[in-house]
Amino acid sequence: MAFAKSNRLPVGAIQCDNTTLSLLKANDFVAKGIRDKMSAQKTLVVNITSSAGSGKTTLMQETARRLKEKINMAVLVGDLETERDAIRIREAGIPSLQIVTNGVCHLEAQMVLQAFEHLDTSGLDLLFIENVGNLVCPAAFDLGEDYRVTLLASTEGDDKPKKYPRMFLTSELMLISKADLLPYIPFKVENAIEDARAVNPEIETITISSTTGEGLEAWCDWLLERIAAKKAETVESTATYV
Repeated sequence: MAFAKSNRLPVGAIQCDNTTLSLLKANDFVAKGIRDKMSAQKTLVVNITSSAGSGKTTLMQETARRLKEKINMAVLVGDLETERDAIRIREAGIPSLQIVTNGVCHLEAQMVLQAFEHLDTSGLDLLFIENVGNLVCPAAFDLGEDYRVTLLASTEGDDKPKKYPRMFLTSELMLISKADLLPYIPFKVENAIEDARAVNPEIETITISSTTGEGLEAWCDWLLERIAAKKAETVESTATYV
């Protein structure tokens, strides 16, 4: 089964008097190397993005608890400082490595490539890259992922997709997180979805709560379907080449 990918914009390109200046060509080159390596290993790579505090790490913990007996998975975690999130994920029973950016507000492909020297990716079905909490800078950097998934927490307000359009344009899935708080705050799920689809008509959405478990089965199914498709795609490519 093939799934459409919504990365429409050339990563790192800006327009200057009819001249396209590729500021991130080096990043794109490294990202392609990562993508080729992971494809050869049949490993699905998912870049998890969001604002700070949207629940990315808690989602990684809950996803690990639900899928670690079914698939081999690991997480690379980006943060400005500390190793706290990687420790939390390892406590959930899967390998995790912290990438400390020392103040840089996003992950870059070369950071991911360097992390591979310290994390064995062979045999992985799924590699999550949990990006730095930020809806601006990470949108411009290809990390070699197959899919980009953006969390929008109910506590942030439902107007973020049009405020930060590039992130939602280049995401395949929007997870509306912290759904257990919806009865208590003025967040309209339908408004967030409408704005996200105005920016990106192909974006999928799932409403989740890592606290109550709402939507997590649908989220895990979404992942498992794409893992299976990645493996089938790789086998088909190999057969065609031979």
